[in-house]
Amino acid sequence: MSGTSSPEAVKKLLENMQGDLRGLSLECRKKFPPVKEAAESGIIKVKTIAARNSDILAALKENSSEVVQPFLMGCGTKEPKITQLCLAAIQRLMSHEVVSEAAAGNIINMLWQLMENSLEELKLLQTVLVLLTTNTVVHDEALSKAIVLCFRLHFTKDNITNNTAAATVRQVVTVVFERVVAEDERYKDATDQPVAVQGNSNRRSVSTLKPCAKDAYMLFQDLCQLVNADAPYWLVGMTEMTRTFGLELLESVLNDFPQVFLQHQEFSFLLKERVCPLVIKLFSPNIKFRQGSSTSSSPAPVEKPYFPICMRLLRVVSVLIKQFYSLLVTECEIFLSLLVKFLDADKPQWLRAVAVESIHRLCVQPQLLRCFCQSYDMKQHSTKVFRDIVNALGSFIQSLFLVPSAGNTSATPNQTGSNASGNTGAAQTSPGVLGMGGGATVLPAFEYRGTWIPILNVTVQGSAKATYLEMLDKVEPPTIPEGYAMSVAFHCLLDLVRGITTMIEGELGEAETGSQTTAGTTSLLTQSSEQQDLQSVSDQSEKELVSRAVWEEMVNACWCGLLAALSLLLDASTDEAATENILKAELTMAALCGRLGLVTSRDAFITAICKGSLPPHYALTVLNSTTAALSSKSYSIQGQNVQMISPSSESHQQVVAVGQPLALQPQGTVMLTSKNIQCMRTLLNLAHCHGAVLGTSWQLVLATLQHLVWILGLKPGVGGALKPGRAVEGPSTVLTTAVMTDLPVISNILSRLFESSQYLDDVSLHHLINALCSLSLEAMDMAYGNNKVCQHPNSRMREWGAEALTSLIKAGLTFSHDPPLSQNQRLQLLLLNPLKELSNISHPDIRIKQLECVLQILQSQGDSLGPGWPLVLGVMGAIRSDQGESLIRTAFQCLQLVVTDFLPTMPCTCLQIVVEVAGSFGLHNQELNISLTSIGLLWNISDYFFQRGEIIEKELNKEEAVLQKQAEEKGVMLNRPFHPASPFDCLWLCLYAKLGELCVDPRPAVRKSAGQTLFSTIGAHGTLLQHSTWHTVVWKVLFHLLDRVRESSTTADKEKIESGGGNILIHHSRDTAEKQWAETWVLTLAGVARIFNTRRYLLQPLGDFSQAWDVLLDHIRSAALSKNNEVSLAALKSFQEILQIVSPVRDSEKPDTPPAINVSVPVVVGTTTATSLGRSFMRTDSIGERIGRYSGSEPPVITDEIEDLNLWWAAWNSWYRIGSESTRPPVTCDKLTFIPSQPFLTALIQIFPALYQHIKTGFSMDDLQKLGVILHGAVSVPISSDASPFILPSYTEAVLTSLQEAVLTALDVLQKAICVGSESMQIMYPAIFDQLLAFVEFSCKPPQYGQLETKHIANAKYNQAEWVALNYVPFAERSLEVVVDLYQKTACHKAVVTEKVLQNIIKTLRIPLSLKYSCPSESTWKLAVSSLLRVLSIGLPVARQHASSGKFDSMWPELANTFEDFLFTKSTPPDNLSIQEFQKNESIDVEVVQLISTEILPYANFIPKEFVGQIMTMLNKGSIHSQSSSFTEAEIDIRMREEFSKVTGCIASLHRRREIEWQMPSSTATSNRNHICFKSCQHSH
Repeated sequence: MSGTSSPEAVKKLLENMQGDLRGLSLECRKKFPPVKEAAESGIIKVKTIAARNSDILAALKENSSEVVQPFLMGCGTKEPKITQLCLAAIQRLMSHEVVSEAAAGNIINMLWQLMENSLEELKLLQTVLVLLTTNTVVHDEALSKAIVLCFRLHFTKDNITNNTAAATVRQVVTVVFERVVAEDERYKDATDQPVAVQGNSNRRSVSTLKPCAKDAYMLFQDLCQLVNADAPYWLVGMTEMTRTFGLELLESVLNDFPQVFLQHQEFSFLLKERVCPLVIKLFSPNIKFRQGSSTSSSPAPVEKPYFPICMRLLRVVSVLIKQFYSLLVTECEIFLSLLVKFLDADKPQWLRAVAVESIHRLCVQPQLLRCFCQSYDMKQHSTKVFRDIVNALGSFIQSLFLVPSAGNTSATPNQTGSNASGNTGAAQTSPGVLGMGGGATVLPAFEYRGTWIPILNVTVQGSAKATYLEMLDKVEPPTIPEGYAMSVAFHCLLDLVRGITTMIEGELGEAETGSQTTAGTTSLLTQSSEQQDLQSVSDQSEKELVSRAVWEEMVNACWCGLLAALSLLLDASTDEAATENILKAELTMAALCGRLGLVTSRDAFITAICKGSLPPHYALTVLNSTTAALSSKSYSIQGQNVQMISPSSESHQQVVAVGQPLALQPQGTVMLTSKNIQCMRTLLNLAHCHGAVLGTSWQLVLATLQHLVWILGLKPGVGGALKPGRAVEGPSTVLTTAVMTDLPVISNILSRLFESSQYLDDVSLHHLINALCSLSLEAMDMAYGNNKVCQHPNSRMREWGAEALTSLIKAGLTFSHDPPLSQNQRLQLLLLNPLKELSNISHPDIRIKQLECVLQILQSQGDSLGPGWPLVLGVMGAIRSDQGESLIRTAFQCLQLVVTDFLPTMPCTCLQIVVEVAGSFGLHNQELNISLTSIGLLWNISDYFFQRGEIIEKELNKEEAVLQKQAEEKGVMLNRPFHPASPFDCLWLCLYAKLGELCVDPRPAVRKSAGQTLFSTIGAHGTLLQHSTWHTVVWKVLFHLLDRVRESSTTADKEKIESGGGNILIHHSRDTAEKQWAETWVLTLAGVARIFNTRRYLLQPLGDFSQAWDVLLDHIRSAALSKNNEVSLAALKSFQEILQIVSPVRDSEKPDTPPAINVSVPVVVGTTTATSLGRSFMRTDSIGERIGRYSGSEPPVITDEIEDLNLWWAAWNSWYRIGSESTRPPVTCDKLTFIPSQPFLTALIQIFPALYQHIKTGFSMDDLQKLGVILHGAVSVPISSDASPFILPSYTEAVLTSLQEAVLTALDVLQKAICVGSESMQIMYPAIFDQLLAFVEFSCKPPQYGQLETKHIANAKYNQAEWVALNYVPFAERSLEVVVDLYQKTACHKAVVTEKVLQNIIKTLRIPLSLKYSCPSESTWKLAVSSLLRVLSIGLPVARQHASSGKFDSMWPELANTFEDFLFTKSTPPDNLSIQEFQKNESIDVEVVQLISTEILPYANFIPKEFVGQIMTMLNKGSIHSQSSSFTEAEIDIRMREEFSKVTGCIASLHRRREIEWQMPSSTATSNRNHICFKSCQHSH
């Protein structure tokens, strides 16, 4: 209470009190002077108390009567405002606990007066509540008066007051009992001397009780009085009371405070003496009432049951049974019997519903049910209450089906719950279908003999949530929806089973573990009942025997009723979930009975499940005998005989399977419903999980399963496992999709059923085996006489026959023979031959059996098959492509097992068969994955050969010797494939041949995979082959494959393929057969080329290497000239690969500069010796092996250089043919013209430098001409507009394409080779100049490609199919730079002088110079000028030197014309040319004039006179001012051209002066003077 006693709170309380008193004084000043005076003296009193006392609250409480007095007087005024103020002030005092007992009494009296005057009723209730809840000062009369006050207010006319008062009463009653609990808690340690109880007739003084308990006692006693309509003893002043309210209060007290009644015998006495008789008395109208019985027959009218009271009574009963069962054993027996009676069919519907809800509350409390069983059922002369409850539920459920319920009198029930009358017709047509806006929804329901009862979702599993027991506000009995009572009863049964089984199983488990630890046994936890019975009683404690008796009694009491009800519901259920719950209940009960060793009940439940699994009225003797024994027992429930209802024949279940019954003479077909399948699953579950407790019922279970397996047409699989079959012949089996999803699960459980038998103990196992024996005897009779069963036309019989045969073979192989089978070849072949012969039967079901048998033989006896291997492998190999996917898959599974596990254990002679079988699977076209995996297997096999090469070789050679000997004896030749090669090599060749076949398979994926595997295998393991065998590899494997691939590629279909099977989209680069074959061609060619490259040292010593080389080159050529870009480019890559082999280079021959493209020059790592060409079992080629031939003092044995040279010239000829044919322009031009791609041409040209390194010694002028044609042709090829964005740079960039770079590189390699070459080579210089100058001309005149129209790149539209000419300017300019550089090096060279190279250069440069501004690119003419100046500065001295020889005579006029064309160009500068640009261009002109003055005029006497005359004329022409049209400002223009004219004029005048001084003796002096004059002339300007 620190919150109200802290100094701040006290201070605030005092202030508030004084404020209240002041307010009161003000209000009463005029009308009520006495009250005013009392208030004022109250203020003084409060102040005095506050001043004099340290503990103010205690002092206030002591004086509370005086402090409260003014407020009580205020209430007495009955003035609303004043009353409210006073009540608020009083409540504040109460909440601070400063009210004494006397003051409290005064307050209650005052409240009573206000109540009688009907004033401030809600405030009164609030005040009472505060007074009673904050402290315990109010006792006895004061307390009773307060409670009566609340009761009185509950019965006023005002609704709000009534409800508030009701809530207050409930709270006050709770407070009174809470005080008792608190009081007990306080006194629990003090041991009072119990006062002797006197036989006290005055009930108002219960002297033995403490104060709070006494109040509670008086209150509870009066509540009973009031409900019984008697006068109260303690609650004096009550005027009226309702029974319903009284019952609610009684129930809440009993429910919330059971400990009070259990601890105080006075209260227990009240329960026994007052409450129980009262309940029984109030129940009487319900007991006597019969619905529909006419009242006239009975003398006195029977009172009708009243819903609100009956429902509250049942709530009270539920509480009494739950909380006080131990006190009220006899009374509870009466209550439970009453509950059972209320379920009778003649009771009103609502009464049955609330009764079943009450029973449900009991059913979820298994411990309580156990007590009932112990207290009643196990006592001799007592009612069998527990059994009655279960039976009553059963008969209640039956009665709902048999007796039409009140709301259900029509023959066809109205299914849709709250259906309008207009809709009944629709409902009648289709039972169980709820019409909802067109879409029909099937409601879960029970249906039995025309009665349809929906299943409602009433409660959660394991909790009893009632609906009608909670309707405390209803006066009239509610209408119970159809199916509600059934649904609750159904849940009662399920919860009852769940509760009992869980409880007993738990206790049983504890007891068993307990008994095990005491006996020290180590046997299994779940001991079967039979064993337990054998255990001597002496070890078991008394307690366990008692418990077991209770468990058995509980099961015995309830099983009949449960089974009757559950069987009926199972038959009636149309809902899968409900069926599942019923079956689960039956299953758990069967298992529990089994564990307790209750055989009759166990078998009864199992029989019910079995019957549920089979079609109705199915003739199965085992079941019928069991049921007959059961159904003869009819049991009496309360005098009415209840028969076990037999299943109704008209089932509303969906039929999911139709099959043949298992009988000697097939009698038509039987139908299985989805419910039958559900029951079957439960049966399997039972057999699996509870096999140990089935005992003799195994026979029931197995017989039922056998018939079901036959009806469903399940087939025996490997080792007897069952699996769903496809539809088989005869009128037999029809399975719907609904059941097909369940079947795999069911068959899987069935197959594993016997596996789980390993967990059973001996006795259970014995039962299981007995049952199996009796079944198989019947079966043998039926199948007798079916020999040669495997070819029987009835597939079912065929199957069982095949199963029998395969089982026999497996048994024969597993038997431990003496001597062992692996040594007794004859016996083993005898056993395996029948298996092989099955391959002649075409029925796929037999073949599957055969293969499954092979698989099992491999798994169990694979290691010891020995001579039997060819037979086993033959079975796998006998599968053909047309035999269906599943067969192929199974056979392939066997092969995979062989390759992964058994290669080392089989004889090496069988390895070839394995290779052939694996290859044949690769060719099967049923399943692509199998083909691809089989190629993987071939790789694994090759790996195995490689790793165990030596062992295999030895064994094969030994075998070969034996065969050879036999052949010689018979006088015949030894015949085997690839004969001359050794047996081990033959094995490899067989593998290569198989892979080669797969490389030309129609499916692209297979071809690709096989190709990669073939070349990887040859690459990785080829070193194992003998040298001579390589001849076969090259000609029979590689070239044979190349021929086939080339042929297929060239004839492949060009039709577009839309998709790759299924939903796989195909990329456009692979969407025709032709494109797919192109990929294969590429892969094959690359593979062969790689082998030629890496294994050259093995191949070259073979006699016919040069022919092989020619064949390979021919393949490369035909691929390179193919019209497929991918193939042609790949062919060149292969060409590059075979050229990148360097024959041993001696130091003296190494080229000075490495070639421009990567020619792999091997690096010698240390010194290694060449390995011999014989065998080596190394993993791959060692580096040493490859490099051996480049090191050591002597080169390895390789054929002479001349032959080597022939190979390279053959390569050059191939290259030339590819180049000339691919770059030759087409004759006609249309859209379909094939034009080689840029990457192709680039690759082609890039090959030349590498090739040239090998043939440069014999490279002639003729060859150079050929090369020139190809280079020129390649550069001229246009590109298609859709490729141009990727190849061409933007037009503004001056960049070379990679093709142009390759062309220049090729010429560069040549020029460098000539430079260091012999004299005979150097005559090639002029030809190189010619080639380069031809390229220079491209800057102004791009080359034509035949008649093909090309567009300029700037105008090309990328998405149109047209051809674009490249931008040749950067290429031409780069060529010009090369020309100048080359000329600088070679100007004096004899061939260069003789062939007039300088004249040709000038002639070529004249073209851009004369065009000047008209050139496509401005940079061209500027470069041409600077190049001319550089060339002349080198070339003119050479020309002067050779003046006398006349070799340069024709050059001078060409030069004069070039100057003339450039300096006085006919092209006009562009309009947008800036002044600065113009000045720059002018200065270039001046440079040319200066060259004339320095390099030409000073040497006039060495130069032809005509030339000098031409120059002079030109200079004179230049010295006259010329007008330019480009500029508008004339004076600028004049000034600019002035510079040029001054220079030209000056030079002209100087030259004239020189002519006058012509006679001077020393020409040198003249030239010096001219120089000086010219310089001064320059300065003056």
